[in-house]
Amino acid sequence: MIEQSQAMPLLVESCPTFQDAWKQHLAEWGGDLLYIAAGDLAGHLLERYRAGDSSSFPTLALAVEKLIEDGSPWVQEFVVIGVLEAVQNVWGNAGTNPEVFAMHLGPQGLSQWTYLNEFWSGSVMAANGTEPDARG
Repeated sequence: MIEQSQAMPLLVESCPTFQDAWKQHLAEWGGDLLYIAAGDLAGHLLERYRAGDSSSFPTLALAVEKLIEDGSPWVQEFVVIGVLEAVQNVWGNAGTNPEVFAMHLGPQGLSQWTYLNEFWSGSVMAANGTEPDARG
């Protein structure tokens, strides 16, 4: 089972161009604020895409798949809420269609991606049976 301490190193390994940003994150924040690092990764992926380099997307998508399939419950939630949702938010808020990234996802990643889209559109209920809160 992949544990919390292994999640970001696996993602960074799958996206070598993020290594310098990861080192900066560790120097500034340490290894505890992984959701901030996930947001940084989403921004980095957007920069790479805009520069015409999506070469790491398939490898990163494989890492996402592995984390969903083999991760602890914390890791699974982190990769979905921390990484996938960050890509959706960062890319969408920057005016870039995040579905460009989604086309690289494997079946588990794509399933979670679709769930996030449905959740925030209000077409599915949260696990506790309530309507999702509006983002704001």
